[in-house]
Amino acid sequence: MPENARGMRPRLLRDLVRRHRKRHPAQTVAAAFAVGILVGTVLLSLPAARAGPGAAPLQVATFTATSAVCVTGLVVTDTATYWSGFGHVVILVLIQVGGLGFMALASLLALAMSRRLGLHQRLLAQTEINVTRLGETRRVLLAVGAFSLAFELLAAVVLTGRLWLTYGEPLGRAAWLGLFHSVSAFNNAGFALYSDNLVGFVDDGWVSLTVTLAVIAGGLGFPVLIELLRAPARPGRWSLHTKLTLTLTWVLLAVGTLAIGALEWSNPATFGPLDLPGKLLAAFFHGAGPRTAGFNSVDYGAMGETSWLVTDILMFIGAGSAGTSGGIRVTTFAVLVLMVAAEARGLTTVNAFGRRIPSTAQRQALAVTLIGLGAVVLATMAITAQSGLPMSQTLFEAFSAFGTVGLTTGITAELPTASQNLLILLMFLGRTGPITLATALALREREPRYRYPEERPIIG
Repeated sequence: MPENARGMRPRLLRDLVRRHRKRHPAQTVAAAFAVGILVGTVLLSLPAARAGPGAAPLQVATFTATSAVCVTGLVVTDTATYWSGFGHVVILVLIQVGGLGFMALASLLALAMSRRLGLHQRLLAQTEINVTRLGETRRVLLAVGAFSLAFELLAAVVLTGRLWLTYGEPLGRAAWLGLFHSVSAFNNAGFALYSDNLVGFVDDGWVSLTVTLAVIAGGLGFPVLIELLRAPARPGRWSLHTKLTLTLTWVLLAVGTLAIGALEWSNPATFGPLDLPGKLLAAFFHGAGPRTAGFNSVDYGAMGETSWLVTDILMFIGAGSAGTSGGIRVTTFAVLVLMVAAEARGLTTVNAFGRRIPSTAQRQALAVTLIGLGAVVLATMAITAQSGLPMSQTLFEAFSAFGTVGLTTGITAELPTASQNLLILLMFLGRTGPITLATALALREREPRYRYPEERPIIG
């Protein structure tokens, strides 16, 4: 073999390794989610994963795996009866891994084994959980893991006790149901082991409030949770991100609760038969859920179209960044609102809580919002054309998929395969797209070497 031929293979290998190392961390996060979906699809395609005879069709397995990894909750089968105990365990693991984030979980495992993280692993984890300072990654990862497990266990204990003592479930069964629903709630997945989701607990405060609080905690985002743990009683030391997230979270919770409660108060198919405490509880539950969770304690198909529209908006906004939620995230929406307010007041800068928001963050917020809205609109048009269903329902389905919420008016299983595949793409985009896009835009920032003459177009 010639000398130059012998040296060609090592050079090719070095080039491949160098190219892999230069891959954007956000691309690796998206690839990890894709691998997780593939593994989940394979596991759910096994005959042991299905309660009935034979194996689940590939379309059912793929849709369910995507919904679990992307912590959405949309399903094309009855989760409680279609899947076996093994299938339920697979779904639970996919939810937990997808909720914490593949890179965060992988870094936690590496940290547990080696007690240290390499630079490449820290960069990947930084991308997934949005750590602002690279040196804090190890401490943040440990705190994320500890807080997540602690909150899930606490919620599981409450739910287990309620199901065991009040509903007469055997202790083992109650513990399994409590664990599954606590993990599903904290990770904002919306999967339930009851055929009617949580309709049977519509007026049960122990179950509804526990699930809702777990949903809110998981939806705040890891950076906010860590900051609250560090300085819970010192709002002056909170970052702008935390202040915006908490402010918009409480505003949207209040608006969602009041709007859904008012619109469904007298609906005989939803809140109408409930007493006053039951209506207030159901309103709060469904004011919090659409922003990320996907649980329902009444039939969304029986709600009015105005309630669907309010829910669409809440699903599109989502919850906190770098957490278990989907949508464009509340901080993105907050930046847009602040931009409009500044423009209305004639200000040349966008300010909040004594801080100025850079123009780059404003452009990124616009890009994330418009791309997400465009994806939802295009998918809605395609699903409506393919299925022939009313646009109000297909739009609801598309927003639910993009927001990784999981609520439905009951049409998911009826949709053609092509429409279900569009929902799969929307779920994947809603879980990985905003963080990947925002990170890519941030890292591509650069000052141009020259500027064109300024000319103002007519706006409006």
